[in-house]
Amino acid sequence: MQKAISIFWFRRDLRWQDNVGLYHALYQAKLKGHQVLPIFIFDKNILSQSEEKADRRVDFIHQTLTRLQSDLVTKGKSFWVQYGTPTEVFEKLFKDFKIISVYTNHDYGPKANARDAAIEKLASTNGASYHPYKDQVIFEKDEVIKDDGKPYTIYTPYANKWRTVWAQQIPKKHPSEKLLDYFLDTKVFKLPTLKAIGFEKTDLVIPPMQYDTKLIKNYTEQRNFPALNATTHLSVHLRFGTISARSLALETQSLNATFFNELIWRDFYHMILWHFPQVAEGKSFKPKYDFIEWRNNEKEFEAWCEGGTGYPIVDAGMRELNTTGFMHNRVRMIVASFLTKHLLIDWRWGEAYFAQKLLDFDLAANNGGWQWASGSGCDAAPYFRVFNPRLQTEKFDKDLKYIRHWVPEFDSLHYPQPIVVHEDARVRVLAAYAKALKE
Repeated sequence: MQKAISIFWFRRDLRWQDNVGLYHALYQAKLKGHQVLPIFIFDKNILSQSEEKADRRVDFIHQTLTRLQSDLVTKGKSFWVQYGTPTEVFEKLFKDFKIISVYTNHDYGPKANARDAAIEKLASTNGASYHPYKDQVIFEKDEVIKDDGKPYTIYTPYANKWRTVWAQQIPKKHPSEKLLDYFLDTKVFKLPTLKAIGFEKTDLVIPPMQYDTKLIKNYTEQRNFPALNATTHLSVHLRFGTISARSLALETQSLNATFFNELIWRDFYHMILWHFPQVAEGKSFKPKYDFIEWRNNEKEFEAWCEGGTGYPIVDAGMRELNTTGFMHNRVRMIVASFLTKHLLIDWRWGEAYFAQKLLDFDLAANNGGWQWASGSGCDAAPYFRVFNPRLQTEKFDKDLKYIRHWVPEFDSLHYPQPIVVHEDARVRVLAAYAKALKE
């Protein structure tokens, strides 16, 4: 007779330490005398959206799962990793194992919510309970809202309330790493290869998960200068949950207020995605902005994608992205402003390109950042904010170190002329926005 087991479904939480759902799954197993099978699904529905076989994000997940599997094998345990749709995989699970409960951590996008609702229903049909927990953010959903019960739509008042809630209920770590013995004792299940799921090995070297305390202390003064190695590169680890946002906040809260604010921004955009799911479905947060007449010149978009606009700071950012899967945050704002304001190209085109290229791609943050850049999002600033690439260069790369690294030919005859004149582009975009917002 099969033993009853629980499932823990890993998604954006690929770690043993301070994992809320994993902690509860293992703790309940300890109390009730059963074991937990850890699973991960290479979701066909998601992977089919990738246009590249050499996708660093898939490689990141595969490398991480390989490391986690190695940890388990030394204990006589194993990951159960499958390639398919979640429904297909769970149907197989319920046939192969006697499952009494499914544990996982919340996700917040509309497609993820639909996926999870389907699996919860499937679990119920098979007589299993379903237990989701908050883990990938610090505060979620309705935990930070206005006094009248409505969600915030502007960052500053949200952040003020967030800090109040934090002071009242500082989160605690969940020592899931101490309960790994309650995973299922089993044979070693083989992980599918990258090739088996339709992908290839990349040049990815996973950045360290440890942060530099000195770097965080200097974050306010140095974070805007892309030539400096002055950002933590933790965004990819937060994206895939290889580190805990909760632990990071607890450990760094006294080091630097600006860095701590970035963690609040992250919660803010996830809260917006939860309360206003239409933003993930191609809608502007401010509906009037859907009436803007974009130029959407495909040749100019291609020049932007390839880093050939004739604006060195823009081109440097795009080449960094295309080469590494990363782009400095200050430069992300510059290139997004350039696409939407200088070229008058729909922010959704840029959002989709970043979604394909960024190693740390996060639906909530990516959508929030692009809508901020275009003026259509959660932002009290006026739409006529148009970054001047030359002034941005003078302020943040005045010695041209970043530009020289990524655009070594920028001061030669081989470098293209600017595809648009800044002053003319500014006049054009202001007219287009004014027309749309007046109607």
